[in-house]
Amino acid sequence: MGPAGSGKSTYCATALQYYQNAKRNVHLMNLDPAAEKFEYNPSIEDVMEEMGYGPNGGLIYCFEFLMESLDWLEEQIGDFDDDYLIIDCPGQIELYTHFPLMRQFCYALQNTFKFNIVGVYCLESQFIEDTTKYFAGVMSATSAMFNLEIPQINVMTKMDLVSPDLKKSLDRYFDPDKSLLLSEANKQTPPKFLSLNNAISSIIDEFSMVSFIPLDISDEDSIAYVISHADNSIQFGEDEEPKEPKVIF
Repeated sequence: MGPAGSGKSTYCATALQYYQNAKRNVHLMNLDPAAEKFEYNPSIEDVMEEMGYGPNGGLIYCFEFLMESLDWLEEQIGDFDDDYLIIDCPGQIELYTHFPLMRQFCYALQNTFKFNIVGVYCLESQFIEDTTKYFAGVMSATSAMFNLEIPQINVMTKMDLVSPDLKKSLDRYFDPDKSLLLSEANKQTPPKFLSLNNAISSIIDEFSMVSFIPLDISDEDSIAYVISHADNSIQFGEDEEPKEPKVIF
């Protein structure tokens, strides 16, 4: 999940290929009713064209319809009980921060369908080139954590596009440094926003909930590192029996 253009579908396609190469049973489900082109072949797809709504209205309608049709959803994913299910979510950020629909969906996955779930929140690395935009991303990730109430890892995507100059100070962005907001953002915003910037920096500093894991999809080790965090969050493989070693005579 995450804002539009943050690399969610690319992450899903990358994770799908990684799991398939690892010989794991994996399926991919797309929840964006406006999606027409995919970087992968989803296992479940239903694009609504009849209602004549705009993107946001159509999205809310589809999620409300989905929550009223849990029997249908159970039929679709009922055979995936012991498999890994990747869900590619829409880019409308209000779905994670304002409306309760995504939280209701996560609750159904956990309590009705008995899945262990983790949210992977994507934020593109280009946000760090604009301090105000970066902290807006930090706040939206924080809001999603509060609203959804599920385990969540935050991923800084498209790290292969980061300029060499910015790479020298990335630690301040992976673990948000409030001094960035108090110095850089205050330079970019009018004086009337100084109190707001101070309040936001205090919230980020006091809660210290958000940190980012870098993802470079051209680097296999980077992909494995992110996916290992997702696996750990859902305790994947902890109930498997250890493999018996081969005995050679």
